[in-house]
Amino acid sequence: MKVLVTGGAGYIGSVVGAQLVQAGHDVVVLDNLSTGHADAVPDGAAFVEGDINDAAQVLDSSFDAVLHFAAKSLVAESVAKPELYWWNNVVGTLRLLEAMRVHGVRRLVFSSTAATYGEPETTPIREDAPAVPINPYGHSKLAVDHALAGEASAHGLAAVSLRYFNVGGAFDRYGERHDPESHLIPNVLAVPAGRRDAIDVFGIDYPTRDGTAVRDYLHVEDLGRAHLLALDWTARAETAGTHRVYNLGSGTGFTVHEVVDAVRRVTGHPVPARDKERRAGDPPALVASADRIAADLGWQPEHDLDRIVADAWTFMSKGENP
Repeated sequence: MKVLVTGGAGYIGSVVGAQLVQAGHDVVVLDNLSTGHADAVPDGAAFVEGDINDAAQVLDSSFDAVLHFAAKSLVAESVAKPELYWWNNVVGTLRLLEAMRVHGVRRLVFSSTAATYGEPETTPIREDAPAVPINPYGHSKLAVDHALAGEASAHGLAAVSLRYFNVGGAFDRYGERHDPESHLIPNVLAVPAGRRDAIDVFGIDYPTRDGTAVRDYLHVEDLGRAHLLALDWTARAETAGTHRVYNLGSGTGFTVHEVVDAVRRVTGHPVPARDKERRAGDPPALVASADRIAADLGWQPEHDLDRIVADAWTFMSKGENP
């Protein structure tokens, strides 16, 4: 199968691209390297340096499917510069869909986000929970989900949107390299790596099992498997004209203290933690239910928190993460 992977030089896109190559697929990566890395393009994949708006010059009728990761994804930036998120995430995707329509490419797996749910009233979050985003990033991803539903109904696209929260770990030589880094696990690992003295814990009085906020974390290898299963789903004859939304999550999540303790176990470093006031807008718990994709596609996470941390630590310790 020949597939286009947009954003395939980024963290998640590179892992999924590598998994696709290992599965024997013909992979073409499209990435403008604004946040991705040229050395993260999977071995065995062709690389085209370009923007999502260049998809029309890359796609042709020889492609079977698209896996779409190219997006801006910083919440704070989306609040400060919402126009970037509408142009890149929404308009860019509409142009991608147009190019797919022109060339008859009728299969798509979209990297969406559980941020589309905003601040849900109940957790774990199911796919039928109200989608009420609280920032332009979440709004832009939800807009794409709606666009995919319309494209499927009107033009026969088989599409899957995968919604998830936090991803960690590494796969082979592909791992997390963000600048700036906003994710908890690499920031905690920065302490044993000697890049920071302590980790700040924002809020210790939440109504959770240890007072710190609960968040969902998935191993990037598990996340990648879900994308390949979704891609297989789009190949079924009965899925043409269908848009399916699946959450990816642990169903339970982990507290900030549990993540810090996992880093201590894995690295053997004490990892000092500084208690801070809650940050405005941070809900006590954000956890996704994966019951639907487990029932439909047989997916469930296989790696626990310690494995996520251990693989991320190995990647960082090898010096892959500058």
